[in-house]
Amino acid sequence: MNEKKIENSTLNLDLNLISLFDPVVCKVVVDLPGWLYDLSGGNGWKVDSEQESENYTSFFLKQGKKEAEVTLYHSGFAQVDIDGQLVFHGDMLEKSCKKAQLNYYRLDNGDKILLN
Repeated sequence: MNEKKIENSTLNLDLNLISLFDPVVCKVVVDLPGWLYDLSGGNGWKVDSEQESENYTSFFLKQGKKEAEVTLYHSGFAQVDIDGQLVFHGDMLEKSCKKAQLNYYRLDNGDKILLN
């Protein structure tokens, strides 16, 4: 039997790996002005105000005389209205929104989890 020993390894693995039963928090970060640029073709969107609810958060943005309302639901669903016209309605991650980034964190200490 031929065994190789690795005595000096520079690979440091966290032995306290997360298990399938550990609680995890999922967080979606959205570049709202960038997303509105993609949806409207115009840049310069600024967040004017926001309103939180138990199930969603709505952001109100302005670009000159244009107004937009972006509603992000905790489920990943989103709705975007620009000047009263619906321009997006659906699951942000399913529709490959390039301005949305999904991250996972450990609930017990807040450390970011990298998934392969």
